[in-house]
Amino acid sequence: MIITCNCGEKKFTLPDNSIPAAGRMVQCGFCGLKWKQFPVGDVEKTQSIARPKKAVSRPQPIQQKIQKPKKIKRTVTKKTREISLYSPEYLAKKHGIKLDETQTKKSIGKIGKEKVSFGFYNSLIIFIFLAVAISRILYFSQGFIISYFPGTEYYLEYFFESIRNIFEIWKNLVTNY
Repeated sequence: MIITCNCGEKKFTLPDNSIPAAGRMVQCGFCGLKWKQFPVGDVEKTQSIARPKKAVSRPQPIQQKIQKPKKIKRTVTKKTREISLYSPEYLAKKHGIKLDETQTKKSIGKIGKEKVSFGFYNSLIIFIFLAVAISRILYFSQGFIISYFPGTEYYLEYFFESIRNIFEIWKNLVTNY
């Protein structure tokens, strides 16, 4: 079967069984138009059949559905910024933030004099060091503390037993895994 594009410039040869009776969407490889193509032999048969009950109506020729070719998207290159997003001019214009040159220079000069935060991990290390130091001091002075405060013997034994248990758990975890 030979079909012709609606633009009229190209003709295509297709096998007869490639287009079913219900029609099929086809696209021109030359211009990109899409339309629904019906088999050529079936179109002629449907046009020649007359309906006796309707005397007034005439059979309408099957019109092919034409789709316009898709527009090609053009890529637009982004132009580079002429002004920095963090410049005082941009901040004043866009966000209403005004920065004085003298303030920024003063803050730069104070960098050496500012207090530096100690930090979480440094605080954690100091805390662990102090906890170990206090527990060792209690361990070595245990006899002295019990002789002056006999009621603390129970609490000190409980504290050191808990420390030994934690140490054993940690040792087992390290050796087994």
